Amino acid sequence: MSDIHEGQGHTALGDVAARTLSNATKTVPQLSTITPRWLVHLLQWVPVEAGIYRVNRVKNAADLAVDCSSLDEKVLPQTFVDYDEWGREYRLNAVNTVLDVHTRVADLYSSPHNQTNEQLRLTIETIKERQESELINNAEYGLLNNVAPNFKVQTRNGSPTPDDLDELISRVWKEPAFFLAHPAAIAAFGREATRRGVPPATVSLFGSQFITWRGIPLIPSDKVKIVNGKTSILLIRTGESRQGVVGLYQPNLTGELSMGLSVRFMGINHKAIASYLVSLYCSLAVLTEDALGVLENVEVGNYYDYK
Repeated sequence: MSDIHEGQGHTALGDVAARTLSNATKTVPQLSTITPRWLVHLLQWVPVEAGIYRVNRVKNAADLAVDCSSLDEKVLPQTFVDYDEWGREYRLNAVNTVLDVHTRVADLYSSPHNQTNEQLRLTIETIKERQESELINNAEYGLLNNVAPNFKVQTRNGSPTPDDLDELISRVWKEPAFFLAHPAAIAAFGREATRRGVPPATVSLFGSQFITWRGIPLIPSDKVKIVNGKTSILLIRTGESRQGVVGLYQPNLTGELSMGLSVRFMGINHKAIASYLVSLYCSLAVLTEDALGVLENVEVGNYYDYK
């Protein structure tokens, strides 16, 4: 039996009392909505003057005539390259918010972590998450809304199979850079490939592992939405030199912190609240139709029992 009977006092300092003299090691605020945002890292970003980017295209590509040299003296074909009279113009889109921080809070409670800096950090992270969502879903320039009809592929049986991804590759076959899909869609493809005895290989990018198909990585993003158990898988070629997909940003902003992102102090009001304008200017352009394809109606809920 214990030597300390009920009601008898402690013989040593207890934990609760001891904590009054101790300091807890505190983390910065954690935010579960922060993701790696691989799409932003993988795109080539092009600076835009005056917020407008015009995509000019060859109008008569199929009519250009050339001749393979021969020994006779036949007349060589005459040709010229025509242009569309007015290319599509992309305008930069702004993702904005105003962050309010009470000066009393910033002054009194900024140790060990600066309250204003942490408020700005979490606000910027949220704006960048919205940026990636807009790059995928924006009604005007988002990837899903800029796929040409001939580059839309339907799944054969709902689940994303190796055959479906091969069909998508056959459309976007000129130097495809990566697939983009919801993590659940990538898992569904992994199940289908494994079931057929061809488990996908993996590749290391940015210090993380990604599964691949035909050597092309499948990049996850939770911004590719799942609606009623169905989603889409994109295949993208990137870069201006490859006539691919490019991201657009405004350089040389006032208060610029990073590419296209600025933070500007707006002043302190009569309630002692300091305000900061946080702005991110970006857009996206598809230079040629064959730079972007999509596998539609992808079901993510099929599973198998292995015996």
